[in-house]
Amino acid sequence: MKKLSFLFVFFLLIKPLWADEGMWLPFLLKQLNEADMKARGMKISAEDIYSINKSSLKDAIVSFGGFCTGEMISDQGLLLTNHHCGYGQVQTHSTVEKDYLTNGFWAMNRAEELPNAGLFVRFIVRMEDVTTQVLKDIPTQLPENERQSAINSRIAEITKKAIEGTHYEATIRPFFYGNEYYMFVTETFTDVRLVGAPPSSIGKFGGDTDNWMWTRHTGDFALFRVYAGVDGKPAPYSPLNVPYRPKHFLPISLKGVKMDDFTMVFGFPGRTTEYLPSQAVDLLINETNPHRIKIRDLKLRILDKEMKASDAVRIQYAAKYASTANSWKKWIGESKGLKKFKGLEKKKIVEAEFANWVEADPNRKVQYGSLLAEFEAVYQKQRSVNLSRIYIDEAVQGIEFMRLASRLSGFGTKPIDKNDPKIVDFRKWTKDFFKDFNFQTDQKVFAGLMKLYFENTKAENLPASLKEKHAQMKGDWDEIADSFYSQTLMSSEEAIQQILDDYSENNIDRLLHDPVFALFKEIQAYDQAKIAPVMKETNDKIDGLMRTYLRALREMQTKRKFYPDANSTLRVSFGQVKNYTPKDGVQYLHYTTLDGIMEKEDPENEDFVVPTKLKELYASKDYGQYGVKDMMPVCFTASNHTTGGNSGSPVINAEGHLIGTNFDRNWEGTMSDVMYDPDMCRNIAVDIRYTLFIIDKFAGAGHLVKEMKIVR
Repeated sequence: MKKLSFLFVFFLLIKPLWADEGMWLPFLLKQLNEADMKARGMKISAEDIYSINKSSLKDAIVSFGGFCTGEMISDQGLLLTNHHCGYGQVQTHSTVEKDYLTNGFWAMNRAEELPNAGLFVRFIVRMEDVTTQVLKDIPTQLPENERQSAINSRIAEITKKAIEGTHYEATIRPFFYGNEYYMFVTETFTDVRLVGAPPSSIGKFGGDTDNWMWTRHTGDFALFRVYAGVDGKPAPYSPLNVPYRPKHFLPISLKGVKMDDFTMVFGFPGRTTEYLPSQAVDLLINETNPHRIKIRDLKLRILDKEMKASDAVRIQYAAKYASTANSWKKWIGESKGLKKFKGLEKKKIVEAEFANWVEADPNRKVQYGSLLAEFEAVYQKQRSVNLSRIYIDEAVQGIEFMRLASRLSGFGTKPIDKNDPKIVDFRKWTKDFFKDFNFQTDQKVFAGLMKLYFENTKAENLPASLKEKHAQMKGDWDEIADSFYSQTLMSSEEAIQQILDDYSENNIDRLLHDPVFALFKEIQAYDQAKIAPVMKETNDKIDGLMRTYLRALREMQTKRKFYPDANSTLRVSFGQVKNYTPKDGVQYLHYTTLDGIMEKEDPENEDFVVPTKLKELYASKDYGQYGVKDMMPVCFTASNHTTGGNSGSPVINAEGHLIGTNFDRNWEGTMSDVMYDPDMCRNIAVDIRYTLFIIDKFAGAGHLVKEMKIVR
């Protein structure tokens, strides 16, 4: 009976993937997924989604700044993404006097649209399988560093040839840990202007309380416009630029959603690790996530107190706080989901069956016989430095002065001319750094996070200066922090600029004796001597083992359709509108409405403040063409497989029309970065009808809706 039970669970794990799981390459949909998608209700074709011969959905999808997704929604360059994706731009344009974070921003004409230095959007021109070209004549048993060097040279040749004589760019990325390689030819636009963003009381409604949760009532959207030169090609910002006319933009459906409707998410998911061995999952659940959560929890408590005490600090740290909190809560949910799903146990079941499969064939024993033992050994070695890496990355680098010192350390100890491009770039970075920096706040963060670093690092690995201060001041971390910050040269933008104006031996010597800079250099020296080499050695070894493991799994599970891990390249995931049961006796509907916003309203809690205008519209049921009788839809859930980077992705219906904007996942479902479960994992989207309602009825920006193609 035990054997039968084991086999039953195993075959559940290796059954052909259903539509819900997977992040698929668009140009392979025809051969891998089209039949499944049509069985789920899709009415368009794979060619309508991705084509190089005609305009297709892919021509409406952009990588927004390299960290989110956006979609074109008019023939005049209008772009839709998430409020939290555009949050940094809204913050940059905000002041205490013009607080667009709190009050929202709406350009009522093109002249009022705001440019955003450094922001870009990137379209995919075409994709191509270049595996044979990249790997040709490269021996499989080469040491990892030599293999990668040879591959990098080959990639440089292929990409150069691919874009010769064009203004395009090209990148080649590894898939399945380097078993396959695909090229992406792209077109990048850098004149991207802010058009509209709701107040945070709508765009962030629910705040950190509701983040990664269902039910949600968040109007998480923002509007930008892409501009081009008069020839329609990318151009730097200029008042003479014109709105870009995309090859395709998404029609917008007002039909709404119902249970089991086909849905598709199209975007640039950041990173997943679906094929990790059990040792990696064990390390994640039992060491990495708990310590990262502890560090960020303390940092968030410090920042929250500081931001509540000062509007200036609140604006300076709004985006940084949101970013810190986002990962913190995600890691909590990820660990919770993996434990509930028994992810570690399921990984071990697959590995046990893999061992049996290998043992059954002499040739497989030669190829793969030592693989699982090698995983055990390499992860054991990585575990020896894992905590040190976490506390350097999260605690030390979580202190802004440490990051400033890190950037300064890149100049080395030799004089550099003040006109050197590295110095010029650093001046720009410094200006942005100090705009959103508060000295006293960072000193308090230093006191808190350095205490954690000190307590969780072996004494022999701690910086001598920190141990001396700790002994002198009897472990009073506020006093220790003050002793560093009161004596630093790096206290202001002006002070840094003085160092850069004369990066001579004298100034370099002063910098080397700066207490904060010297502390960073001590930590950096330890990291470079003890931590980084072990991490590089083990990660290189893991990459090689994973490449072999994936090749072997694909041999073993011949009926399974494998999808590559997310790596910030354009993907399609598809599923259905679904409700969800988080725990025994609880079932959530697949949608929320404006009624829920009013139920959650709490004027004493900044996460749940409701704008007066929204309450007036609710009271009068003035929903225009966007409501359904007396109901105003707000958000919905579906079973699409998503991750970070999918923020801002369009949720598309069976006809290829826009029905929502993806912005989150349910809490336990964040485990989908490591393991996906169709019953537990849900993506969360803003219903496009709520987006249009806010633009038109709340903001009075109906001229923007008139640009769009509305399907009723």
